[in-house]
Amino acid sequence: MSTSVSEPKAATAIRIADVCKNYGDYQVLKNINAEVARGEVVVICGPSGSGKSTLIRTVNRLEEINSGGISFEGQNIHAPMRGSELNKLRSRIGFVFQSFNLFPHLSVVDNVSMSPIRVKGVSADVAHDKALKLLDRVGLADKANSYPGQLSGGQQQRVAIARALAMEPPVMLFDEPTSALDPEMVGEVLSVMKSLAAEGMTMLCVTHEMGFARDVADRIWFIDAGEILETAPPEDFFKNPRHPRAQRFLADLRH
Repeated sequence: MSTSVSEPKAATAIRIADVCKNYGDYQVLKNINAEVARGEVVVICGPSGSGKSTLIRTVNRLEEINSGGISFEGQNIHAPMRGSELNKLRSRIGFVFQSFNLFPHLSVVDNVSMSPIRVKGVSADVAHDKALKLLDRVGLADKANSYPGQLSGGQQQRVAIARALAMEPPVMLFDEPTSALDPEMVGEVLSVMKSLAAEGMTMLCVTHEMGFARDVADRIWFIDAGEILETAPPEDFFKNPRHPRAQRFLADLRH
């Protein structure tokens, strides 16, 4: 059924403009230009050493850039700012690492509730109650009083996701969240990520899980040698990649 009313364009959550990043004489990111719309799931894929993780880490300023700009909901992420301002910014951009980065001396529920208490000034009781709800959401309500060392890798990563969600971020970044897991644990983490996507969370994910990319992503960014060589919906990227390097990448995966 046709209509004369066009769909409203989704607001831009993240805008990356002419971003370059060097380590000494080595240029790891070369004039990156890209946008992520609010509510969009973008998967960054490419060969090892292509700059994927560096790129995603510039989005919450874990990596500084040499030139260009990155904005989050209109705010310049790489503008000069005090430490407190940077912490406030980062609290709105959830980040899930390859390694879980949980505090081993704190219980699971305390790992999840600590940042809202310390950064947002939420009361301990409110933060604790919310942490329990988030642990239930990721299927770990029964592990609230356990310690990270008592959990499997997949369980620890789900706690890390709950910890990031505790700050109620409008955007979530995932840097190869399943790469440190045994194969049988990968599915439980991807399941949580899929549920977040289904709820409309804006997500930028670096992952080698091409099944997840095919099923969940709105768009794929293919990166190699520090450049985004192709950006496409997953059905186009997997069926008919345009760039020769992307074609070779997918052929290698199939073999």
